[in-house]
Amino acid sequence: MVTLDEVLGSGLLQKPSGDDAPEALQRQITNYKPLQTFKLEKTRPYQQQYADIYFLRLTKIRPAVEAAASAAWEGTMLGGEKVKRVERVLDVRQGELCWVAGTVYMDMPLKPSILEDVSKDRWISAPTSVGHYYSGNGDDSIMLEDDSGRIRLVGNALQNHFMVTGCIVAVMGTENANGEFEVIDLLFAELPPQPERWSVSKGKKGQEQQEDVEMMDASFSGNPSKPPSKKIALVSGLEFSNADTSYAMELNLLLEYLLGEALDPSIQHNEISHITRLIIAGNSISTTTAEHAKPAPAYDTTTPVNKFQPQHKKYGYDSSSYNPVPSQLFDNFLSELLPTMPVTLLPGALDPANASYPQQPIHSAMFPQSRTYMSAPKVGADKDAVDEEPGWFDNVTNPWEGEIEGWRVLGTGGQNLDDVFKYVESEDRLGMMEAMCRWRCVAPTAPDTLWAYPFQEDEPFVIKECPHLFFVGCQPEFGTKVIHGSDGQAVRLIAVPSFSETREVVLVDTETLDVERVRIVAE
Repeated sequence: MVTLDEVLGSGLLQKPSGDDAPEALQRQITNYKPLQTFKLEKTRPYQQQYADIYFLRLTKIRPAVEAAASAAWEGTMLGGEKVKRVERVLDVRQGELCWVAGTVYMDMPLKPSILEDVSKDRWISAPTSVGHYYSGNGDDSIMLEDDSGRIRLVGNALQNHFMVTGCIVAVMGTENANGEFEVIDLLFAELPPQPERWSVSKGKKGQEQQEDVEMMDASFSGNPSKPPSKKIALVSGLEFSNADTSYAMELNLLLEYLLGEALDPSIQHNEISHITRLIIAGNSISTTTAEHAKPAPAYDTTTPVNKFQPQHKKYGYDSSSYNPVPSQLFDNFLSELLPTMPVTLLPGALDPANASYPQQPIHSAMFPQSRTYMSAPKVGADKDAVDEEPGWFDNVTNPWEGEIEGWRVLGTGGQNLDDVFKYVESEDRLGMMEAMCRWRCVAPTAPDTLWAYPFQEDEPFVIKECPHLFFVGCQPEFGTKVIHGSDGQAVRLIAVPSFSETREVVLVDTETLDVERVRIVAE
């Protein structure tokens, strides 16, 4: 990791050497193709049942799980008994060695339950903020279910894997006298097939587009004269606010760093000009208000207080509670950056977007200055279309999927990982990201504890094609590793730290997918 002070070195505000005018630098352009995987229709009903999501997920992922289980357990003998497959959970028989696939359900007393809230005549207007659903006292239980029924899973083999509601697994074992399934071994679907580089670009039709792809391949064919690798910057948790100004200087330094204004010409040429795109992964606007930030006033003994006087409550939308300053500060930040660098913006839990997954793009009205860089809305555009040219300011969904420099990229604003974290007794967030890839589901806990749209015809959270890069924003600390699959898949995982807490930015090399982080420190 390098700090901004090290990057600046001794070249800050140096007088240019020689009499020649400084060279006019140009930022390189990224080959960028967003996909509309998580885009919802304008009109979407909410009357349908949420259970259909689980059936769709099971239908899509179970074939891969069963194929992995058949390859691993076919012909397996234990204690002189051959393992056999059963079609449904309710077909499991006591004492018979078998394996079955289904959906995991975690029964946890600390997990929020809408039925319990309704029975107690109370209404939760926002998702609960429980630190952990995992109790650790033995009250939690793991179930396996399908369309036929449910059975409880027990056994030491379960302790070796992350288990959350919504993941699809195959378990091998036998039913005991208590009607529980003793698990001997457990398998997931593992990584899905990974597309080759430039697959989206090569899949587009047209001679001109095919020539563009050939030029892309030629530029990376090992030619010694090829330009240096491009980089994309990942940042999350900017949390612009007029209440908390403790890191306002770092936000300004971040802007100057991305613009190259605070650096000497050599660094501008060798490093900053190669940063071709900024991806903001959630929580750009803080919900902290000035009233909450300042201390409570001292009690005035001269003013009589009637403690029985009723407090007036205003129902419906209260315009006096709206604070426009954070969004204005963020809009100013973007409007200064966009003339020199394209930006992809994912919403997060704190941003003014719908709370349920998948979050749709933040409305353009929140960016009166920056929205001029957005693409014009297309009337009747196809959800799966990739031929539309994205705007310089690409306001996207959360989760988001696309192709950058030929690599398939999948990213989220962090809610999916934060919710999985509550299910398990572990701090290994990279391990949880790896598990989501091997489960082939980017949001397994939706819609149980992660609010989601009740899909009826498709389950977009299923990972159909393995990404080359998978990032999750708004995490407590930076982390990265590469995971591999049995068919040669390789995925770079990145936990993007929250800038408001760590003051860190992540840079990804678009040729090697190597990662470095830069810390912005004001001293």
